[in-house]
Amino acid sequence: MDDMTSIPVPSAAVAAPPRARPIGPRVATPGRIALAALHLLAMGVLGVIAFVALGSLLGTGLGLIPALGVGLLLLVAFEYGLFGLSWLETARVDGLYRFGLPERRVRTSGQPGFTGFLRTLWLQLIDPMMWRAVANAVIATMLGWLSWAFLSAFGSGIAMTFSPLYGRFDGGVSFWGIELRRSSLVLVIVVGVLVAILSAAAIVGLAALHGVLSRAVMVPSREALLADEARRSQVQRAGAVRAADLERHRIERDLHDGIQPRLVSVAMTLGMAQQKIDADPEAAKQLVAEAHTSTKAAITELRQLARGIHTSVLDDRGLDAALSAIASRSHIPVQLDVRLTSRCRPETEAAVYFVIAEALTNAAKHSRASEVRVIVRQREDGTVWARVEDNGIGGATVAPGGGLDGLQNRVLGVGGTLRIDSPVGGPTTVEVSVPCAS
Repeated sequence: MDDMTSIPVPSAAVAAPPRARPIGPRVATPGRIALAALHLLAMGVLGVIAFVALGSLLGTGLGLIPALGVGLLLLVAFEYGLFGLSWLETARVDGLYRFGLPERRVRTSGQPGFTGFLRTLWLQLIDPMMWRAVANAVIATMLGWLSWAFLSAFGSGIAMTFSPLYGRFDGGVSFWGIELRRSSLVLVIVVGVLVAILSAAAIVGLAALHGVLSRAVMVPSREALLADEARRSQVQRAGAVRAADLERHRIERDLHDGIQPRLVSVAMTLGMAQQKIDADPEAAKQLVAEAHTSTKAAITELRQLARGIHTSVLDDRGLDAALSAIASRSHIPVQLDVRLTSRCRPETEAAVYFVIAEALTNAAKHSRASEVRVIVRQREDGTVWARVEDNGIGGATVAPGGGLDGLQNRVLGVGGTLRIDSPVGGPTTVEVSVPCAS
């Protein structure tokens, strides 16, 4: 198979993430404070586990660098572990405080091949937002430790408060190394109440501090937001320009290799017929018939070429009807499942359409598949998601300048994502997600 890839293509995540919701102040309600305190207690345990695991990956990877394959593989796993932690921390903080943080996406080079993968690793490693989220996870873990300490103190305060109900003071009782006797019952209760109140206040204070620090660390400045927006726009523009350039080269190649030679042949055949029309009318008729047949074939090729550039049914009847049309023309059976609630901008529908069309074409030509399944959904987050999966042999490679290379840039140009997975033995899966509206 050509124009496909045997590993997840790095450009699968090159699209710009959705724009963040407006970031405004959030009232520190008792419910949010209580939930933040629970988050800190959870981070005091889970954060330690996560950082111990990441530290183990980093240390083992560095130690096994002489064994290049294993060491480098562990270091790559460490980097993606950092990204996973940053993704979870961003989702946690945004779910708790509703800061309007954009969803974490892998920063990629958009370049195919191993070189592009290495550049993707580097871009992800220097992503400041990933490190912001990791730093916030470190802070939350430390605050979680303190929260557990104050929670223990709160429990001790409660125990001291109610100790006269069950304690025996004949020989004295010890709290935190302080010996208390029967004559100190009032002091026991007062100290217990104070310890419980101060510990609870400390937990509340840590929860409030968590919100303040999370805003300071996780919410980028206006300048950073504008710079990130400019970077995403530049990447999208570059993808759109490259997609247009690849499309122009494809059209030139199809015209030069297909229709142009056929039209030249028609012209030569008609010229021969013109020479024979008086001396050998029958031969001239055969030549004209041959030219007529070639002309119809050229018209068919032109229609197919035009369909590859623009499909009128997509504009007139929408993505569902257009996909039904290409599924009906497929040389292998296609299970089509499309659920769309409304029309999207033309660029979105065109990107999804051409991704699916190219995937079906490659499946029919190269995959040896007996069937293809196509699923299209319009999601609540304002994106159109599609998945094409065949049961073919897989083992494909991406070709720079090829069909799917152009599709990657087309999808990138409209702010979407494209993921291609084709392991040896199959199946081949193509997933695309594109914002429905500008």
